[in-house]
Amino acid sequence: MSYNRYGNSFQRTTPIVLNLIIINVIVFFAQTLIGGSLSPNSITDQFALHHYKSDVFKPVQIVTHMFMHGGWTHLFFNMFGLWMFGSLMEQTLGPKRFLVLYLACGLAAAFAQMANYAIQFREIDSLLLSPDSQAEYQFMLRQAYTVGASGAIMGILGAFAYLFPNTELIIFPLPIPVKAKYAVAVMAAIDLFGGVYSTGSNIAHFAHLGGLAMGFLLVLIWNKTNKKTFY
Repeated sequence: MSYNRYGNSFQRTTPIVLNLIIINVIVFFAQTLIGGSLSPNSITDQFALHHYKSDVFKPVQIVTHMFMHGGWTHLFFNMFGLWMFGSLMEQTLGPKRFLVLYLACGLAAAFAQMANYAIQFREIDSLLLSPDSQAEYQFMLRQAYTVGASGAIMGILGAFAYLFPNTELIIFPLPIPVKAKYAVAVMAAIDLFGGVYSTGSNIAHFAHLGGLAMGFLLVLIWNKTNKKTFY
């Protein structure tokens, strides 16, 4: 995905975006070197987001999971989206508010995913399990973890669509530019469908929706209280 910019064709990377990209890349290298990134291990047990009933859940995972990734492709597309849309949003909001936006959307994504875990495992959670069944259940919960900055980046997209609704986006492989407000609405609909109907992918759809909603709400509030910040 990209967007049309008139005038300067090169986008300057802003300092908060640059530092976030560096942190995410460093964390991914640490994941890979210490314990790998694709299967449960001590690194994912400690820092990926797990169900609150998992033996390996820790509150700090609500923050740390958003700086981890499940592979090179996952990392690349998230950082590309952060660079493309985050740089403009940081210029628009200023560094402090942009950082608040990024972190708040990541946290909202985490809580949305935790709610999804509670719903997804509600039938098992209500049972009184035998020791053997409890061990199997804990193994299942250990396998069900969430990593990635996608929720925070979806929040940036939500903020972008609110502030620049008529900006044309090029969504590959579609050759036709689509206005941001429509593109983001379609992405939200896809996530909602994927989350409700459990399409079998390993995408955290509700985390995306949680981040998107927080991004939209934050800039809505900021814009109403201080329009000079944006225009």
